Amino acid sequence: MPFPNTKYMGSKQAILSFITDTLSDIEFDTALDAFSGSGCVGYAIKEMGKRVISNDHMRFAYHIAKATIENNSTKLSPHDTDQLLKKNRKAKHFIRSTFKGLYFSDEDNSFLDNTVANIEELSPVKKSLALASLCRACMKKRPRGIFTFTGNKGFDGRKDLKMSMKEQFLDAISLFNNAVFSNVLRNKAYCLDVFDIPNKAIDLVYIDTPYVSSHSDCDYTRRYHFVEGLCSYWRDAEIQEHTTTKKIKSYPTDFKVAKTAEDAFRKLFEYFRDSKIVVSYGSNGIPNKKRMVDILKEYKKKVHVEEISHTYCFGNQGHKKGNKNNSVKEYLFVGI
Repeated sequence: MPFPNTKYMGSKQAILSFITDTLSDIEFDTALDAFSGSGCVGYAIKEMGKRVISNDHMRFAYHIAKATIENNSTKLSPHDTDQLLKKNRKAKHFIRSTFKGLYFSDEDNSFLDNTVANIEELSPVKKSLALASLCRACMKKRPRGIFTFTGNKGFDGRKDLKMSMKEQFLDAISLFNNAVFSNVLRNKAYCLDVFDIPNKAIDLVYIDTPYVSSHSDCDYTRRYHFVEGLCSYWRDAEIQEHTTTKKIKSYPTDFKVAKTAEDAFRKLFEYFRDSKIVVSYGSNGIPNKKRMVDILKEYKKKVHVEEISHTYCFGNQGHKKGNKNNSVKEYLFVGI
């Protein structure tokens, strides 16, 4: 089935066949995608006919997983779409006033305010479909899909940037509707700290954490704060008013600090020691390949590494094009 493609930091969409080929050699029925991100890996495992439990602490990632992985049959109907587009008298003007002139036009900001109000009237699964679609629309309307800068920097003649937010939203609804399918299993999506996920009766845990690198940070909240806040309409998000981008406070994690990363992985492997463990990782990560193997061997009798060359397309600014820091070996550490 077609999974909606969106530029997303660290997305594994380009190397999915490498991942699924590796997983196909492992015996398992239930898999946990512990840090689901774009959702493409969990979705691919669902396509393999496995029961998938998806988790991410970011709300927008959770809604993508609920819409495409947990959801086996529900779609947004033409009537639902009409209701989402109708004028809502209860709509507030938070986005238009708070983010005026930062990312989108007044017209697009007003569309977002109105659409969020209409989304509140939907059932939970349809709400996730609509929010996933709205987040995709926002990311497609931004150069590189991120919110670390304001104004028209990076704007060019690309169709995505010329389309209205409404047009992007309708396009996204169609894409997410087309991605809905059933694998006849009870899949589940969570938005929890990974250590709050029950660790029993999980055959395999796929781990793709944010990880610290000498070449870049792994602060997903900084890059995607707007769509993260959008999913709750900033009700419980702390906007840092002193920042130009009006970003929200980042989630703390030991994985993005070099001096705490090893212990963070050790704690994670300990928690899931009763499951088969597959870790997706890059050659520019800290700790390095040897240390990761050594740590995993503390909890698993058999550990081997699969690898493939990969170039991340995320750094597409002029000074990063051709930058060898974007070319890495992508590893899969497999612990049985």
